[in-house]
Order: sequence, then C-alpha cells, then structure tokens
Amino acid sequence: MVLATNLGFPRIGGQRELKKHLEAFWSGQINDSRMLEEMEKIRRGNWLLQLQAGIDQIPSGDFSPYDHVLDTAVMAGAIPPRFATPSGTVDLTTYFAMARGGPEVPALEMTKWFDTNYHYLVPELQEDQIFALCTIKPVREFLEARELGILTRPVLLGPVSFLLLSKAANSTFHPLDLLERLLPVYGQVLMKLRDAGAQWIQMDEPCLATEQSAAAHQAFQRAYQTLSLAAPGLKLMLTSYFGPLADNLDCAVNLPVAGLHLDMTRAAHELPELISKIGPAKVLSLGLIDGRNIWRADLAAKVEPLTLAVRALGTQRVMVGPSCSLKHVPVDLYMEPRAADEPFTWMAFAHQKLHEIVALKNAVDSPKAATAVFATASAALAARNMAGGVVNPAVRQRAAAVTPAMMERHSRFSVRKVAQQENLNLPLWPTTTIGSFPQTQEVRRARMAWRAGTMPLEDYHAFHQKQIQDAVEIQEAIGLDVLVHGESERTDMVEFFGEQLAGFLTTANGWVQSYGSRCVKPPVIFGDVQRPAAMTVDISAYAQSLTTRPMKGMLTGPVTIMQWSFVRDDLPRREVCRQIALAIRDEVMDLEKAGIRIIQVDEPALREGLPLAADQRKEYLNWATECFRLAVCGVADSTQIHTHMCYCDFNDIMPAIAALDADVISIEAARSGMALLAAFREFRYPNDVGPGVYDIHSPEIPTVDAMAALLQMAARVVPADQLWVNPDCGLKTRQWDQVIPALTRMVKAAVMLRQKNNADSQLV
Repeated sequence: MVLATNLGFPRIGGQRELKKHLEAFWSGQINDSRMLEEMEKIRRGNWLLQLQAGIDQIPSGDFSPYDHVLDTAVMAGAIPPRFATPSGTVDLTTYFAMARGGPEVPALEMTKWFDTNYHYLVPELQEDQIFALCTIKPVREFLEARELGILTRPVLLGPVSFLLLSKAANSTFHPLDLLERLLPVYGQVLMKLRDAGAQWIQMDEPCLATEQSAAAHQAFQRAYQTLSLAAPGLKLMLTSYFGPLADNLDCAVNLPVAGLHLDMTRAAHELPELISKIGPAKVLSLGLIDGRNIWRADLAAKVEPLTLAVRALGTQRVMVGPSCSLKHVPVDLYMEPRAADEPFTWMAFAHQKLHEIVALKNAVDSPKAATAVFATASAALAARNMAGGVVNPAVRQRAAAVTPAMMERHSRFSVRKVAQQENLNLPLWPTTTIGSFPQTQEVRRARMAWRAGTMPLEDYHAFHQKQIQDAVEIQEAIGLDVLVHGESERTDMVEFFGEQLAGFLTTANGWVQSYGSRCVKPPVIFGDVQRPAAMTVDISAYAQSLTTRPMKGMLTGPVTIMQWSFVRDDLPRREVCRQIALAIRDEVMDLEKAGIRIIQVDEPALREGLPLAADQRKEYLNWATECFRLAVCGVADSTQIHTHMCYCDFNDIMPAIAALDADVISIEAARSGMALLAAFREFRYPNDVGPGVYDIHSPEIPTVDAMAALLQMAARVVPADQLWVNPDCGLKTRQWDQVIPALTRMVKAAVMLRQKNNADSQLV
C-alpha cells in the first residue's frame, strides 16, 4: 500500500519547551543533564504524536537543540580551530560557542536557509580539513525511538548539500574539493544506523532545488555511488524540496538510491517526466502537503497526482508526505483559542497536516473511508472563497491606480544628502542602533497583564512611555547620535503590524523557529490589506518630544511583512506586496507630517524572497524594489530613509539594493568580519552604509578595539563619509547589562575614528 511519510516535525515543542529549557540552561537555572532530558521529552512527544496520526515512516534526527546544519558539522568534526578543545571533543560548551560565540571568539556566520525565514549556521572548512565522526546523534535518536517501539527513518543532511552550504576559509579551494574526505564519516554513520536496525535513511539534498554546476553533478554521483555501497541493505531516500529539480532532474533520477522525494507544491509539473525516468525499482515520494504555509489542502485536487503516480508505479512504489519538513509551520491549530472560528477553520498546522497526509494515503487504499475527510476539506475551501474581508474593491482599485511617479524620490541621492545633512547636522561616522532594545521580563509581564485584562489600557500606555523615557536617557548618556524609541510595545517586527492592518490576523500560539531559541509568530494574510489607522505615529512623536537628537521612526517594509507572514495563496504575491506597500506609505507620510526626520523601513527579507530559480529572479526583484519605493518615495528630500538587512549574501542582488534608493542601508557584518561588505565595494554602492560592528546574536560584548578594527576595515571598502556605525541587528534578544557596555564601546570606537580622521586631515 501507499505509505504516509513525514520529512520533519517542529522542534520547538507545543509550548516552546525548546526555547524555555535552552534559555534556562544558558542562564544557569538548569544543568546540562536536565536540559538534555527535556530535549528528549520533546523528541518522544513528536514521535508518539506522528505515530498516533497514522504516519508510517516517522523521521528521527530531525530534532536539533540549535540547528541541524551545525549538528552535521559537529558530527563530521568540522570544528574551526578557534573552538578546538585540548581533548578534541565536542561538548555542549563547544557546540553552543559555535552557535553563539564565546569570550572573544566569534560564532559561526548565520544566514537564511534557502528562501525561508529559518537561519542556519554556516560551517567553516579549511583547505586541509580533517573530518572525523565526533558524535553519533542520529544513531542515539534512532535508538531512543526504538525504545518506544517506533522504527523511524533517520534524517541526515546530505554530504553534497552540506559542502555546498559551507564556507571555505580562503579562496584557494571549493568546499566540494573535500568530498572524498567527508564521505567516510557518512559511511560510518550509515553502517551504525543499519546495525541499529534502520531500514530507510532520509538524505536531505535541498541544493538539488538550486542551479548546480557540472562539478556539483559529479559530486552527487560520486557521493551516492559511495554511500549506496557503504551499508548494504540500507535504503536511501533522496529528498529535495523548495523548488523543482529542473536541470538537476536527470542527475537525481540516475543516482543509486532507493527513493526520490519531489516537492509537489513547487514542482508538480515535473511529475510526468519523473515518472517516465525514475526506472523500474525506485520509490517515488510525493510532497503533496505544503510544509511552508498554513492553509488547508485541497485534498480533492491533491489526490489526482497521487493517483497518477500509483497507476504508473503501483502502490508499493509510492509514498505521500509534506513538501518539506513541517518545522516551518506552527505545531497544532487546536492550541489556538479561536480554532473553531473562521478563518482558523481554513488552516492546518503541523499536527493537522499529518492527518492530511494520512487522508491522501487512505484515499488510495480505502477511498470510501476518506470521503468524509475530503468533504470537510472541500467545505472549508468553499467557505473561505465566499467569506467577507477576503476581497476589498477599494484596496484593489487603489493598487491598480499606482503610477511610476509614486515610486521615485524627488531628487537624486547626492542632492538629498545635502538637504538631510542641513536638517540633521550629524557628525562623521554617525552612531545609531537598528531599532529594538531588550524585551525584559518587566515588558513581557506588562504585555501579558494588558492582554489578560488586568492592566488598564491607559496604564499600559503609561508603562511604555516610561520605557521610552528610560531608553532615550540611556542613549543620550551613551552618546548615540540618532536615537530609537526601543519598540517595547512590539512583540515582533512583523506581528506588530499584522495586528493593526486589515486583511491580517494573528495567532495566540502559532510559533515557529527562526534560529536556536528564537521563535516568531508569523501573522496570517487572509484578505486584502489596508491601514485602518496610524500605527506608530503617536509613539514616535512622543519619543521625539523627549530629545533634540533625531529619533528614527521604525517600520517594517512591505516585502518583509509579506515574506514573514503566512501569505494568502489565492492572489499573486506581488499584488499582496503592493497592497502592503500602500499601507506602509500612508504610515511613512504621517510620520513625516509628525516631524520625524529619519524613517527606517526594514527589509531583511528582500534577499530571502529571491526565487531559487534564476529565470524568476529578475521579475521578483523588479516588483519587490518597486514595492519598497512605493512605500517610501513620497517624502521630501530632507527626510532621510533608512533600511536594514541582515544575514544574507548581497553579491547577486546589489543592483536591486541600489534600486531601493534608500539613503542609508544598515547590514549585518560583524560575524563575517566585514566580508559581506565586499559586495558594496565591487558594486560601488552609491548611498550610505552602516555595516554592523556588534554581533547581537552572541552574548559576548566586543571591545572598543575590536569594533574600531571592523570600522577601519569598512573604511577601506566604503568612503568614511558614507559610513554609519551600528550593531548588526536589533537588540531585543539581549539584556541591558550587555547592551549598555556594548553600545558605549561602539560610540567610543566611532569617536576614536573621528579623532583620527581629524588628526589626519590636519596633517594634510
């Protein structure tokens, strides 16, 4: 019969147990044994839940205490020299130092996992890299599941994708050059898993969904020729997701593996070709249920390709599952207080998606038994199509009336810069922060009390005014040149706006992992978007009234709001983004009217949203940059527009970043040692840049000299009069006892460089 499978389940736990226990461990509230026990409870709960849902092949090894790519690096002994311990072991201290940094030891670089909002840690490889099996985590977790009577399908990040996602320590070699050294480690793991009783191994090779060179194809062939022989009798399921195989299809089909998984939500058109080429023995796994969005599946439509595959290959050679790991969606819809209300009845979270997978399996094996489930799904889809609030004619008319002039600033940047300097009177190397300040327990308690109805709204507003007053005083004492209000009133930079924009709804418990212990609650875009009322104007104007220094108005850009939400699937994304851009434009114009002279519109998701297929990128970048400009271009020349981007590679989108025409862009640069700034040198970026000098994802406080050295490196790439000084990202996740000394040192580093610049000028 057809088998129901899953590629991965959310790691965070139904109540964000992962976050709570990790942070308790890091703060010393619990020891390592207790933390590891709690991690095991999450894993066991996930396995049992999937078993009860009827999943036939349940994954193990998909859980990670921080990041699965980091786990793979540790498994293979890919430990950069700065983290080495005398014994050569990889204990929890080393593991978390690689993730978060240590005393004067920078963490691994972090970047986005393909086109998702999940962040992975980038392995660093040396030309003389020696790989060795350092942990057997996949084996331990397989045996844990066996103790429960569950025979799982262990998950490994495939060796080729691991190398392609890694970073070479220098330019004299490519990580793929290390494949022959890495394969023995994978062979050892496969043998241990086979000896432990595993039958199938899931080999995740998501890089097959991206364009690959002939050398990469050769690497895939070499890798799987070797691994198919490493543990005779073991079956390998090659899994690719996030896009079609495209030019990699022939390579994937001809690899010596027992099965192949296709992302049917993004590559359904490839199914006929795949069926014709897969050969007489391989199993075909169909990722029919969307692992990245929360809308209920149209089961009646999804069963058609499944039936096609079964007719061609037979039930024994077909599996059905999600398009990718379910870690990209919340755990359980029925943890929502309003789960029985529209539009929640149109949704399916990870737990519900398991049942959708099983329903599709049953539709082939026992069609009559699936009838009721299919009828319920069809009724929900019909209700969604007819519901109020989904279509707003006024919003659509306004979006259709947008003109090119609305997406252009009045003057070129060189003219604007003069007007802005006259308006702001900023020094060389101006200092600022990205926006948020620590979300303390006091802030969280006040928010909970207000939402529970135990704190009156007027008291809640007064509380945040006091937070703003304190933030302004701290920043003025530190000596920052451009201030922020701290965003204590915001849970998240996207959810905050989702709570106020029409066409959005927010969840109570719809958490997903962003990285490590960091979880976010993406809002849901279910209808046409507009701004019913001003969202930030009052609080920004209040903050500006407390100081004579410029106070930034803080907004999230339209691309990021869309990308970091669960987006409606009944309207093109470019149309959704344009609607959001018009709503943000209204806010930008009102901030300017209220006297805010600097407005920051963050777009960290611009690069993340770039399609994996090269032939789709130009179109995306065109409408994405147009939406940003539509949001900001109505202001006067003297109003300075900032944007922020973090944790991505800019090289291939520099023309699009320049096309945003933001007056100042701030970027992550500290973890990479200013390496990301090279793209700005090669492209000759025309506007101002703020490369981050403080890695806010690490608890470590950098020294003045370390930050000054980074700034000097930046000045060799970008002229000093174009440089700003700021952290990598917002400071929400840090503590005040880390933030104050770090920012104090950052300002000292900027002052030091100003003095040096003045001295050099006098010598000239």
